[in-house]
Amino acid sequence: MTDQYADTILVGGQVRTSTGWADGLALRAGAIDMAGGRDDVLRRRGPDTRVIELAPGDTVLPGLHDVHVHPIYAGVRERRCKVPQGSTLDDTLRIVAEHVSRAAPGTWVLGGQWDASALGARPDRAALDAVAPDHPVLLEDTSGHSSWANSAALAAAGIGPGTSDPVGGIFERDATGRPNGIQRETAADLLAASAPKPSDEEVEEALEWALGEMLSYGITSFTEAAVGFTAGPRPELRAYTRLAARGAVRQRVRLSLVWSPGDPVCEEVIAGRNLCASSHLAPDCVKIFLDGVPTDSHTAAMIEPYKDAVEGRGDEAGRHGLLAIAPAVLDQAVTRFDRMGITVKFHAAGDAAVRAALDAIEAARRANGYGPAMHNVGHCTFVAKTDIERAARLGATFEVSPYLWRPSPICADITAAVGAEAVERAWPVREMLEARALVVPGSDWCVVPSVNPWSAIETLVTRQEPGGGAESFGESQAITLEQAFDLFTVNSARQEGMSHRVGRIERGMLADVIVVDRNPFDAPITQVHATKVEMTFIEGELVFSAR
Repeated sequence: MTDQYADTILVGGQVRTSTGWADGLALRAGAIDMAGGRDDVLRRRGPDTRVIELAPGDTVLPGLHDVHVHPIYAGVRERRCKVPQGSTLDDTLRIVAEHVSRAAPGTWVLGGQWDASALGARPDRAALDAVAPDHPVLLEDTSGHSSWANSAALAAAGIGPGTSDPVGGIFERDATGRPNGIQRETAADLLAASAPKPSDEEVEEALEWALGEMLSYGITSFTEAAVGFTAGPRPELRAYTRLAARGAVRQRVRLSLVWSPGDPVCEEVIAGRNLCASSHLAPDCVKIFLDGVPTDSHTAAMIEPYKDAVEGRGDEAGRHGLLAIAPAVLDQAVTRFDRMGITVKFHAAGDAAVRAALDAIEAARRANGYGPAMHNVGHCTFVAKTDIERAARLGATFEVSPYLWRPSPICADITAAVGAEAVERAWPVREMLEARALVVPGSDWCVVPSVNPWSAIETLVTRQEPGGGAESFGESQAITLEQAFDLFTVNSARQEGMSHRVGRIERGMLADVIVVDRNPFDAPITQVHATKVEMTFIEGELVFSAR
């Protein structure tokens, strides 16, 4: 019968199935028809079947998932003043000066990313004033939680000596009490609100570029971690829905809608979420920011005090960081969203913030019982051992950021802030898995320069920079390659509520598969990062080809 013929057959390489290795794969009607020996698979060939003969060494794997990514942010940043991570102060100012020279008179120069440790000096407005006296300049740091502005930008935003710190944010100040151009958390948001936003066309172009970039790395499903992070929630939702309507969103996408206490726009967007739903868009997640980052900013909420000090700050936030939402307010919100069947994704980098997130999940479980929503504690740079043990019992998911596990400026900042002893347990993935908690990966792209998951898979195992090196970051928390691969496939599919459809290669599953140029399970572990994706299929359709 013709309906038994495969649409596409892949032979000539190795196929990693849920039960072992096969020599071929047949795809039909968007699903996996069979995996097996070459001759068996070729028996599914019909007159219209496309047979793809793979190159020696090619390997077929399940599509990969990224459960924390900012595609629009990444695409917009590509067009701005782009400062390579790790740039010195002199290099950063040179790049800014080049962009200023090309900018129209008086227009804003926006971009990033700077790192305090890499600059080699404490940044302030005066350094930017020297190269941009007449253009407002606003640069985000690597984490996206701090910004650096010149005097023109501060003036354009109406920020001066009399400006108070907003709730959940800090304007760093000089000896006279005047804002020095460094903003933390909501203070950075306040200043950014005065800068021009990208147009709808720019947002759509940025998203379409980012979607293609992710397909080229084999990412077939992802979670947009904060709708509205770059251009506001409504323009970004418009971009997703417009691209989805014309078939340009090929991946399966979960949209995280940002919620803040008392924000009517957030509530309105969440209430109308299903107006944006489609076969490839699931607006069924809410994002809650609980703290900042454990770097020189000291904005991640920590149980133990930071090891270093922030010049000019002896307050509680300088010692223990910032918890952005009161526990009672948080518990009530999470309980409400859980009752609505909405998954909550928390930004929680410090161990005190992780604890607050788990407390809120526990409050929701007590009130509502255990439902399908798998609430997701994101980043988890530091987690108390007792809280790791709680997560599995509560049905909470830990989302970790393996793309950052390498000697890099942000890791150096973290080490300086919390001390080497605490860093040995940074992103404690091994302990999480041993406690039988669900663990998933998130790139946080474009906080990291590339969305490449293969670097992350390698560094989960080595805890060194891609390719190996003398330095390590949290070496005691290293896991196996098989465990690392599961994070990106079966674990993420479970977190996204799709484990019955994607995440592994077996008959009846959707044909979200990729072809790579090597078998990463046979390659030296320090070469896994160099894996290249040759083809990406979603529901059996070839959506990316490097050939």
